[in-house]
Amino acid sequence: MDKYSFLNAAHTSFFAELYDKYLTSPDSIEPSWRAFFQGFDFGLESSLDDLGIEVGQNGTVALANGEQVAIPDTLQKEFQVIRLIDGYRSRGHLFTKTNPVRKRRKYVPTLDIANFGLGEEDLNTVFDAGRIIGIGSSSLRDIIAHLERIYCDAIGVEYMYIRTPERIQWIQDWLNVNDNHPNFTPEEKKNILRKLNEAVSFESFLHTKYVGQKRFSLEGGESLIPALDVIIEKAADAGVKQFVMGMAHRGRLNVLTNIFGKSPKDIFSEFDGKDYEETIFDGDVKYHLGWTSTRETDSGKMVNMNIAPNPSHLETVNSVVEGITRAKQDRDHQENTSEVLPILVHGDAAFAGQGVVYEIIQMANLDGYRTEGTIHIVVNNQIGFTTNYLDARSSTYCTDVGKVTLSPVLHVNADDAEAVVHVATFALEYRMRYKRDIFLDLLGYRKYGHNEGDEPKFTQPLLYKAISKHKNPRDIYAERLIAEGVIDKDYVKELELEYKKSLEEDLLDSRKIEKTRITPFMQDEWEGFEQVTEETMLSSLDTTYDMKKLDQVAKGITGLPEGKKFLRKLERLVEARRRMYFEDNKLDWAMGELLAYGSLIEEGYDVRMTGQDVERGTFSHRHAVIKTEMHEEEVILLNELGKNQNGKFHIYNSLLSEYAVMGFDYGYAMASPKTLTIWEAQFGDFSNGAQIIIDQYLSSAEDKWKLQNGLVLLLPHGYEGQGAEHSSARMERYLQLCAKDNMFVADVTTPANLFHLFRRQMKAGYRKPLVVFTPKSLLRHPKVLSTKEEMANGSFQMVIDDDTVTASKVKSVVFCTGKFYYDLLDKREELNRKDVALVRVEQLFPLPAQEMRKIIKKYKSAEEVVWAQEEPRNMGAWGHMLMHLDEAKQFRVASRRVYGAPAAGSAVRSQRRHAQVLEYVFDKSKDNMLIQ
Repeated sequence: MDKYSFLNAAHTSFFAELYDKYLTSPDSIEPSWRAFFQGFDFGLESSLDDLGIEVGQNGTVALANGEQVAIPDTLQKEFQVIRLIDGYRSRGHLFTKTNPVRKRRKYVPTLDIANFGLGEEDLNTVFDAGRIIGIGSSSLRDIIAHLERIYCDAIGVEYMYIRTPERIQWIQDWLNVNDNHPNFTPEEKKNILRKLNEAVSFESFLHTKYVGQKRFSLEGGESLIPALDVIIEKAADAGVKQFVMGMAHRGRLNVLTNIFGKSPKDIFSEFDGKDYEETIFDGDVKYHLGWTSTRETDSGKMVNMNIAPNPSHLETVNSVVEGITRAKQDRDHQENTSEVLPILVHGDAAFAGQGVVYEIIQMANLDGYRTEGTIHIVVNNQIGFTTNYLDARSSTYCTDVGKVTLSPVLHVNADDAEAVVHVATFALEYRMRYKRDIFLDLLGYRKYGHNEGDEPKFTQPLLYKAISKHKNPRDIYAERLIAEGVIDKDYVKELELEYKKSLEEDLLDSRKIEKTRITPFMQDEWEGFEQVTEETMLSSLDTTYDMKKLDQVAKGITGLPEGKKFLRKLERLVEARRRMYFEDNKLDWAMGELLAYGSLIEEGYDVRMTGQDVERGTFSHRHAVIKTEMHEEEVILLNELGKNQNGKFHIYNSLLSEYAVMGFDYGYAMASPKTLTIWEAQFGDFSNGAQIIIDQYLSSAEDKWKLQNGLVLLLPHGYEGQGAEHSSARMERYLQLCAKDNMFVADVTTPANLFHLFRRQMKAGYRKPLVVFTPKSLLRHPKVLSTKEEMANGSFQMVIDDDTVTASKVKSVVFCTGKFYYDLLDKREELNRKDVALVRVEQLFPLPAQEMRKIIKKYKSAEEVVWAQEEPRNMGAWGHMLMHLDEAKQFRVASRRVYGAPAAGSAVRSQRRHAQVLEYVFDKSKDNMLIQ
């Protein structure tokens, strides 16, 4: 043991700091020291039970190699104090005063000093370990008092699971300042009180003027307002230019008024239930609406403020906000993306219960979805509707999902306004420094029921008995400032009278206005775009493209860069594309798609595509990203167009999510109307994982919130015998959502028509969502080809008539859509039936009914008109035809019978049904042969 004799001579502070570093990040210290400390820990934890090594009594520690090392008693005590410090850092959040209305649960083991080998006799002993927490050599009593103030007062901090020593050290240094307590000036304190007064007075005013009306008040969590205020003020000073915020209902009206500057007059008009000025949209309830404004901060900075509209589906807006943020960063803030700051305000029950929260957190550090860190704030009511938190989650905290990304989580008593503002400042500084997510958990309460008409005592009588006697955060803080001598007793009364006087004036003004006007969200981004009706959507649009430019785009995407080695298969694929364009003039689906993107990029548009496996394409057709064989270096030929590169092509394989990813790209398209934004499903039916986005945003947002959006969904669809899954994209669901002028739905059959469909999406002076049912087997079908002339000089065809038959000889006109056309074509050739016209309906909504009627009239010799589809009769487009085309009632329908599942699991049965539908199209006597 002589070689360890230096333990007696060296200064204990050296070992203390080294041991602290070992506890925080074992891998960061020299291996022999790590082994030594491991032995000490092992001996401390196991000696009495297993090894008989009584650390602190016989003064030895067993190292990993079996050596016994004598450690001076003073050094052992230092180590034990450091373990106590580590205990506070790791578990102090369990013993805080963060709950204003409930007694918190008891946790073991406690932080009692006996659990760390220390006793009453050590309290007055001075330990060098105090240097670790910034107070120098101090008595154990003072060290504990310091730790209690940092970790066990109104703020609980979780961060020790972070694996980056530098971040941990920064957090600890920040917390050590003033024992993790703020030191605000009198003016700063008055400003906090002013924002609290606005929050409290606004709610009490609404409660008085609109008795019983739903408003989802912030009462019990009013400290959110000064927290948001300080984030915006300090963020602007730190260089943030734009804020994008998402939140559900609770407190939203308060935030709109007191943070975003929406006039209370407008909110009062919404409460009065007036009709809207506009007739082309239906509007939404007041606590769903979005808002965009410009705010001047106290330091004179001008910042752009956006709060996204949201539906009642809690947490849905998270992904939309992140998409908006990323679009703004990509478009205007590429040099410093952290200049756009996303803030998400959550409810505790929804945050713990909604799966989209986990999805969006998993996206936080991915290339396609990174937004340089989000500040998450949970307004924790400790109750969800009527459900107590103990029934709402299994985790200790509602914020535990935040640990997935090793993000700091701070829990704070929402009654302690200064503590709330303190952690908000911490959150901002952390985000700006590390560009990572951070989570704030504001523990408060909900003064009333889920809405103001509920009786919460039905389900939580004891809790609401306590809440009914509880003072609001403003009054609690005012008493504190009076005691400190910062304000006098009349100060708050004057603040309240002044604020409520302004509200009364706004109320009087609002009642002079007959109708409500809804301000568009993010109007600057949408300057030059107009809202249009179905009539405009059905009109033709010039989507031609200069042939010479098309040649240049084709040249760019059909040649690999020299000096790099690629897989032989990829080299052959790219060469095949070169030949099909420059020699054969027979372009397949992939070429039509890539040329569409390239033509738009040349014209200055950006293209963004995400989804599962989109870079290659689920069916290995796209190969938009090509990798070198040896180093997997990525090459995107659409970004190698040389002088034709006026826009950019962004393509990302997504995480295995539909809900959050589609929501993200919807938000991206919302903030970037000059980007062709595409989400592709791996198989079309996977889109049902994002049904909330489809229902609440895609199909209805323009009616509800005046939001145009050009998001494109590519949904692989077609019956190829793969079973109930992966056959149908559930076309009928999208068509059922179609109304008036809310979106486009298409099922195109040629590469050229796809080319023009994509170009129309961007060349139009308006934006509508576009749902495209894309093929699988047709990607390489020998008949699914187009010429470059059809692309350069053509246009989008909503209906493709049959130019291979003589109209006067046609006995049967068959309308169909998508891939089924080629099955019908093969069957017609097999039967040599020249009296059957196959007409493709390429756009299903808005349905080109007039064109269809003209075609029916053209075949005046026809004895019947047939609607043919491969889907069961209760699926596909048949019901849509009946709703939107009166003549369809006279059609003979050829389809599978009614089924619960889209297709049979047996490939043999599925093929038999498919064949029988084809037979019935050409011979109506075959009807009784269809399998039930």
